[in-house]
Amino acid sequence: MDKVYVGNGKELFNGDVVSFALNLTKLGKAKEHYFEFNGEKFIKLKVCKKKGGADQYGKTHYIEVDTFKPNQQQAQPQTQDEDVPF
Repeated sequence: MDKVYVGNGKELFNGDVVSFALNLTKLGKAKEHYFEFNGEKFIKLKVCKKKGGADQYGKTHYIEVDTFKPNQQQAQPQTQDEDVPF
């Protein structure tokens, strides 16, 4: 599956914080990866460190949509008492 990149970030304060901006236009186009839980919509994202260090703009991380889709046969039904599944 193709990766969906939705932003970049910069490591701050000796790596204690990663400040980033999400491209909401690109995120909105990733609707196929939204899922519902307890009547609310979610999307899973991954914040990843860039290989080779900072780019020409000082960005050290990137954000991508987690496109993993579990096999529906292996997915187990969840009860109302369970927490968010991530």
